[in-house]
Amino acid sequence: MNIGIAQINSIPGDIVGNSQKISETYQRLIEKGAELVLFPEMVLFGYWPGDLLLDQEKVQAQCQALEAFAKLTTHIPALVGCVIPNTKRPGLPLFNAAAWCEGGRVQAYAKKCLLPNYNVFDERRHFEPGDKPLIIDYKGHKIGITLCEDIWTDPALPTASRYGLDPLKYLAEAQVDLVLNLSASPWSAPHVTERLDVLRRAVKLTQAPIVYCNLVGGNEELLFDGRSLCMDKEGTVRRGLEAFQTDETVWNTKSHETQIAASFLEHSIPELKRALVFGIKEYAAKTGFKTAVLGLSGGIDSAVVAALAVEALGADNVLGVSLPSSISSEGSMTDAIALAKALGMPFIKLPISEIVDGVESTLQSRFEGTEKGLAEENIQARARGILLMALSNKEDRLLLTTGNKSEMAVGYGTLYGDMCGGLNPLGDVYKGDVYALAHEINREKGCMVIPESILTKAPSAELRPDQKDQDTLPPYPILDALLKAHLEDFEGEAALIKRGFEPETVRWVLRQVRLSEYKRKKAAPVIRCSPVAFGTGRRMPIVRQ
Repeated sequence: MNIGIAQINSIPGDIVGNSQKISETYQRLIEKGAELVLFPEMVLFGYWPGDLLLDQEKVQAQCQALEAFAKLTTHIPALVGCVIPNTKRPGLPLFNAAAWCEGGRVQAYAKKCLLPNYNVFDERRHFEPGDKPLIIDYKGHKIGITLCEDIWTDPALPTASRYGLDPLKYLAEAQVDLVLNLSASPWSAPHVTERLDVLRRAVKLTQAPIVYCNLVGGNEELLFDGRSLCMDKEGTVRRGLEAFQTDETVWNTKSHETQIAASFLEHSIPELKRALVFGIKEYAAKTGFKTAVLGLSGGIDSAVVAALAVEALGADNVLGVSLPSSISSEGSMTDAIALAKALGMPFIKLPISEIVDGVESTLQSRFEGTEKGLAEENIQARARGILLMALSNKEDRLLLTTGNKSEMAVGYGTLYGDMCGGLNPLGDVYKGDVYALAHEINREKGCMVIPESILTKAPSAELRPDQKDQDTLPPYPILDALLKAHLEDFEGEAALIKRGFEPETVRWVLRQVRLSEYKRKKAAPVIRCSPVAFGTGRRMPIVRQ
């Protein structure tokens, strides 16, 4: 059987736009010989829509769009991810479902059985679970239909114990010939390998090939990488689609031919770079921005964000702004100029000394008799924020902020200053990986786009003379390792000290992580790269002990 896989990019709540993409892709795949077309999870409504699911008019519009699409399926069936009302309440109002459309109407619904409610997921807020997978007989094949989490039941997974049901065992006992999985599986760097392991377990348990159709696109902090695939019952990937882009294919279940897109196998820092470029491009497009602006400090973080933004949006569409104060070093300004020139992006210089002097003069009577410190330093950062936000407002540019995860974790950033922005591309990237990204950017370009002087200088916020990050923070290699163990492995003080970290450093870092929660609540959204990102993936109260 020829199965069409439609790895498409949808927008939460855009019923008209999503429906058009589904219809157009369906027609193309039929022309390519598909006998069944498979779409991703919740593709028609868009994933993850959050409380848009409470909008009954949108739910109704989606149901009407599904009926309209089903009329196209007079000869070739399609399986479309959607939401449907729960008409047999009590229970939650909706099901996360897949509609089997055939003969011009919806013939059956597969209802998602396992509803994730951890990390970035919150499906039990809106959905009622199905009680078992749907099995369809089509063209002599017994086809088992699952949705995303329904196959994530390996006992080795920490999430498997949450469920008392294993849909795969049900399909294995039913002796299905083929398993289909509609997914909206968010990307993070370690997740790609884990996903392949899950799919191999699925075919081993069911003794049937699996066709996995994953969503692609960026919706706020979540990236969906696609990487849809066809795996035979021996666990060999026979067809692997592109990562981070719309793609489609037709696979014959009897074919032993292997076709795997080059980007399907990418990993590590090149993968991280591609994901961040994709994330910037998606966020800008889906929020209506064509251009961006950012402050160029001459440091590593703003250099990397500038390079990523230029690749995502085009050099002419990214404005770099140097915002020197009276204490900014000459090297910082010349490095910013060199970077902008190498990237081919427009660049302007807006000194902030007069703004800072004016604010300090206004506050002089109130601050009189006190020592200069953090309050005065932050005036500089906030002066920069005023100018960047003004440019963003006036020129309709997306303001990109440049703080990395290491800094955000311990609150090393100024609210309403360098934290101003609509998107923080590096907010889930540790400082060490920022340097790795810079080297990867230079490697890909074949030249020093990011100057050597930026790569080798000691990081500094330059809010006081001769300031260095390491005057306040532990060395970044130590800080990054400690933070990763704490944030991603959930290790506390005792475990971290047992690992070998200095007790004083551990206590300082954990205290700063705790005290800085209020800053992260006000920060720009990040692009999720790790298993535990700031935002919906880590929900900590501000008031806590």
